[in-house]
Amino acid sequence: MMSTHDTTFNSCMYILNLPYPPSVNAYWLQSGKRRYISKRGVEFKKAVAQYIDCNQLPSFGSQPVEISIILFPRDKRLLDIDNCCKAILDSMNGLMYDDDQQVWRLTVERGEKIKGGGCQVTIKYYLK
Repeated sequence: MMSTHDTTFNSCMYILNLPYPPSVNAYWLQSGKRRYISKRGVEFKKAVAQYIDCNQLPSFGSQPVEISIILFPRDKRLLDIDNCCKAILDSMNGLMYDDDQQVWRLTVERGEKIKGGGCQVTIKYYLK
């Protein structure tokens, strides 16, 4: 993990190297009126929680944040990169921030193909 921070309140920044996220359609499932996280979604959420716990990353609490995501696909297929954002943001709820409604800026880009895929998530305080 690469993470950087200093003691100044608004200068904390963390870079998380995570597995490739499931698309929003594979993360959330619905049965009748019941909506739930899929098995793939639960596995991704556990991987995110484990990463945050193992690296002892603190929460931004209720402060506004900005997030940058680089998706590294496992193959050359073109993917809708916006489909992966929700799984990443939802998986960090209650861990890196209280709720993903605190995300004031979100950028997403497609990185190079890597074996197995992955994503890099940078999170820091949003400065208005």
